[in-house]
Amino acid sequence: MLQCREDVLTFTKQLVNIESVVNTKGEKLIAQSLFNMISSLPYFSQNPSRLVLEQTLNDDQERYNVLAFVKGTKGNSNRTVILMGHIDTVGIDDFNQLKDQACFPEKLMESLKSEQLPASAKGHLDSGDWLFGRGVLDMKSGVASHLYLLNYYSLHPEELDGNIVLLSECDEEDSSHGVLSALKTLKRWKKEHGFDYVAAINADFVSPRYEGDENRYIYKGTVGKLLPSFFITGAETHVGSAFEGLDPNFIAAELTRQINYNPELCNEAFGETTVPPVSLKQTDLKPSYTVQTALAAYVYYNFFIHSWSPKDVLEKLKDQAYIAFNNALTSFEERYKQYSAMSGEPFMQPPWKPRVFTYEEMEQLLREENGDIFTTHMNEFKEKLSTNTSLDTRMFAARVVEEAWKWMKDKNPAIILFYSSLYSPRIELTGKTTDELALITALDEAVEEIQPHYQYPIVTRNFFPYISDMSFVALSDDEAGINAETNNNPSWGTKLFVDYQDIRDINVPVINIGPYGLDAHKKLERMEMTYSLEVVPNLTNLVIQKLLNH
Repeated sequence: MLQCREDVLTFTKQLVNIESVVNTKGEKLIAQSLFNMISSLPYFSQNPSRLVLEQTLNDDQERYNVLAFVKGTKGNSNRTVILMGHIDTVGIDDFNQLKDQACFPEKLMESLKSEQLPASAKGHLDSGDWLFGRGVLDMKSGVASHLYLLNYYSLHPEELDGNIVLLSECDEEDSSHGVLSALKTLKRWKKEHGFDYVAAINADFVSPRYEGDENRYIYKGTVGKLLPSFFITGAETHVGSAFEGLDPNFIAAELTRQINYNPELCNEAFGETTVPPVSLKQTDLKPSYTVQTALAAYVYYNFFIHSWSPKDVLEKLKDQAYIAFNNALTSFEERYKQYSAMSGEPFMQPPWKPRVFTYEEMEQLLREENGDIFTTHMNEFKEKLSTNTSLDTRMFAARVVEEAWKWMKDKNPAIILFYSSLYSPRIELTGKTTDELALITALDEAVEEIQPHYQYPIVTRNFFPYISDMSFVALSDDEAGINAETNNNPSWGTKLFVDYQDIRDINVPVINIGPYGLDAHKKLERMEMTYSLEVVPNLTNLVIQKLLNH
């Protein structure tokens, strides 16, 4: 067992002390600081070309990744393990009056002693084995574990039959510019140094899955995340003549009722089930108050997947949209009849039928009807719209759909289904390739060796349940699945682009061995030191050794 606790703790505190909130100058600062830390190590003083500070590509923020590698001298193997982790954090506003202490664990913990805390947090605070602060759990202690191993092997390359690469990436908490840019460097090193990437080990945080859960989880592969979005048009009317039009908010509400928390939309694979979709935004697109009903509404949902592809999700949600639309029209008609009976006004049969298009279907229809003039107009519209820096990818996509809708000849109410954000691909790790099987075997053996030295169960599961950069080092989706995502994202190629070929070129099996704790993204974020500072580095090291001595 490596005696690493104090060293990993020191690295953790050094990283935590640097405020590195995503989309702020802190991301640049922490990358520069980490680069300086690594460059001061003797190995990198002698081999400066094995350490790089690289700015992200196609990014409206100035921020950087830090990558480094150590070549083993034990043998001539090119087998290479990637150790990856992100150096950005979420914001610190939730710390309120303790905001200036958020990144200084000792000061923060001293202040927390005088606050009323939940019993579990107070117990952890008093135990001496928990560290509080922004980023201690998500995920600077994980990066510190990798940093320790990089340092260790830089001092002992003779113990390494192969190579290790450290990837410390920015922007994990938002748009993954970091890892997507780093793929280019990994590809370059693969070519220049002959690296044979056999595995990636991420060190993102793990937490209990339910109240009273004492397991410490390790994950093979990861959940995928999509953001299915719906542009909903109605038939406008004056509110004084309510039943002469169809309010798109009424359809949107029914759509959310149909999709939100719907167990039919949970994806089970290998005995593990995703949580159901939940809405992240629901709004109409009226710019200001009027007594006319809205022309359009917009809603999008978080959607996790284990085995479904983006194509599968579109098909399932198109069915759900039809159900919701039909329910809305049925309810509208029933209420109209009731109102007519009460008021004595005549009932007129509503003229509308459920209509649901994917964005790709609508775009194809408009191209057939209008030819190049439509395509040219939309390209110019998107280019001009991209100069509006106040629009995120979600609203950018909505505005593109809104513009395309103007070209539709039939303006009767409809739902347009599309994707409006980055797709974080799902990754299945099943043992289907030699590298996958070697990684699963190495992990199982490592856990078996470490478990007797730690009191709580270390349990392996198939899908990391949170969004992470693990999604971008391998692909389980086929081309049709990926095309369904890109062809149905109005931001694609203008506001958003992922070079999936870069991912395919790396395509390395990935697991997550990360620090354990609670309340990530919250004021009481904290990590258990024994597991995070001792078990995690030793487990990771055993997996490295077993893989490279394979």
